[in-house]
Amino acid sequence: MNLDGSMAKARGLIRDAASRGAEVAAFPEAWLPGYPAWLDSCRDAALWDHEPTKNLFARLVENSVVVPSSHTEALASLAREFEIVLSIGVNERVKEGPGHGTLYNSNLLFNSDGVLVNCHRKIMPTFSERMIWGMGDGISLRTANTSAGRVGALICWEHWMPLTRQVLHASREDVHVALWPWVKEMNLLASRHYAFEGRCFVMACGGILRARDLPLELEPLEVLRSQPDALILRGGSAIIGPDGMVLAGPIFDEETILIAEIDFATITKESLTLDVTGHYARPDLFDLRLIPAKPKGQYGH
Repeated sequence: MNLDGSMAKARGLIRDAASRGAEVAAFPEAWLPGYPAWLDSCRDAALWDHEPTKNLFARLVENSVVVPSSHTEALASLAREFEIVLSIGVNERVKEGPGHGTLYNSNLLFNSDGVLVNCHRKIMPTFSERMIWGMGDGISLRTANTSAGRVGALICWEHWMPLTRQVLHASREDVHVALWPWVKEMNLLASRHYAFEGRCFVMACGGILRARDLPLELEPLEVLRSQPDALILRGGSAIIGPDGMVLAGPIFDEETILIAEIDFATITKESLTLDVTGHYARPDLFDLRLIPAKPKGQYGH
């Protein structure tokens, strides 16, 4: 819930990853300035006209990322300085035009030259998330050419939307970033399935959050009040190959930088048996149509 503090931490992690030879750095869902875990971990968060929740939302809005802004310029500078492709989940705030009270669950993708090549807004917030975020549209459902290959991203339960997956498969991803609050078992299964189905490498990114870091505006659930060190978000990040096998991780319950070396030739080898947009597709039977309505003020497309 502190955008400047989160930016400072991101800067250090990007620097560390680059020093270890990383060409792509990926952060979890809503990492700037944090995933709204209070929706599931605090009492009364969904009460109508609840002043503490309204105060908390206002604080989240104040600490969210405007695209473009000095914060996106800072992220672009980091990508350029360390020559690294950067994918980072953000709470996105609309500063101009309609929707002054709406946030979006977005992922920003910067090429290693610092250019913002995609700003993907989650197309359907999940369950209680609809109190916080608006719905994105199809304009950002695509991959981007980067110095590290074709890179795309989906956020959380978008991985259980079959047509959404197929749109990105059709854009021929080399590397897919799967953003999650934390990579619990079902989320890891979805990430492995995505890698196998799409014949691509997947970076499944999960966050760490302890009960003591919940916002003071709301009261934690009773089970968490006496356990300030209890982990609400447990990490679980992993890197997965095009055959669905885990190459690195998952790592739970600690902050870490997870690194794997990948070989794009593996994508071609695994495509011998399955290519859901090529020889294993049936365009004579099925047709997929994307309606990419472009909202006023959408950036980077």
